[in-house]
Order: sequence, then C-alpha cells, then structure tokens
Amino acid sequence: MALSPDDVVTKQFQHVRFKEGFDPDEVDDFLDEIVVEWRKALTENEELKAKLAAYESGAAAPAPAPAPAPVAEPAPAAGGAAPAASAGIIELAQRLHDEHVAEGIAQRDQLISDAKSQAASIVSEAETRGREELSKLERERTTLEGRISELRNFERDYRAQLRSYIEGKLRDLETTATASGAQPVSALGL
Repeated sequence: MALSPDDVVTKQFQHVRFKEGFDPDEVDDFLDEIVVEWRKALTENEELKAKLAAYESGAAAPAPAPAPAPVAEPAPAAGGAAPAASAGIIELAQRLHDEHVAEGIAQRDQLISDAKSQAASIVSEAETRGREELSKLERERTTLEGRISELRNFERDYRAQLRSYIEGKLRDLETTATASGAQPVSALGL
C-alpha cells in the first residue's frame, strides 16, 4: 500500500466500547504499515542519491557498485528515522488520547454536577411539599379538635337539658298524682 502524508492525517480509527481511546491493535497495525512504507521510501531515497552522485561524478559503470553500499548504510538511518517518525505518530496519538480523556473527564464532571443540582432541587421540593402537607394537616387537626370540643359541649348541654326535662316531667307526674289522691307510682313498687 502506497502511503501518503494525507493518509496519515485522514486515517480514522474505530472507537472501542467500554474503554477510552482507539483500538490498540488497529493503531499498531497502521503504525507498522507506516514504518514499512517509510523504510521503502528511505531506501529508495538513498538509492536515488547514490545514482545522482554517480551520475554527477561521471562514472557510469561504478554506479551499480556504490548503490548497494548506500543501501546498506540507510538501514541505520532508516532505523533511526523510522523510530523518530513512529515516536511523532505515537506522540500525536497520545495527545489525541489525552484530549479525549480530558473531554471525557470534563463531561463526567458536568454530568455529576448536573445530577447533584437536580438531586438538590428534588430534595428541596420534597421538603417544601412535606412542610406544606404538615401545615395543612396541622390546620385540619386544629379544626377537627375544635369541632370535637363543640360536639362534647353540645352533648353535655343536651344531656343536662334532657335530664332536667325528664326530672321536671317526673315531678309534674308526682305532683299530679298526689293532688288527685292516687298513690304515686313509686309507692306501688314498680
């Protein structure tokens, strides 16, 4: 696969579920492709430099002979450049990872803050509603206690009136019976 700088810039990795960041295997595979392509490019670059040097020196025949020598030398150069390039890409990937982690932490903190504020408002609303209900029940209790007191007074007054009415009727009955000469009911033993 021929790799261009645009390929590196536009490469999209899949997000992994249940973890932050990108799929490490996919990133490693892509970095391996980059290293292979860059090593090829470095080797080709060294070969072209050797051919250019041979052409400029005017020696057409020795050109193939020096070509292998520079190819042997680029291995350390390629080895040094590839890790540097890999380090740059790894640094970029690490920076992106850190940005995503920071974004996730900020989002988490925002969600926690929102949840705490919502919980506080729910608790406050419940406490207010509870106080209102207690106050309403206290008013009802006071009203009912007043009504009970009125009913007790009514009962006491009613009993007293009933008692005095019955006693009055009994007195009237006894006075009527004594005035007519008949024996009172109480004397008959009933």
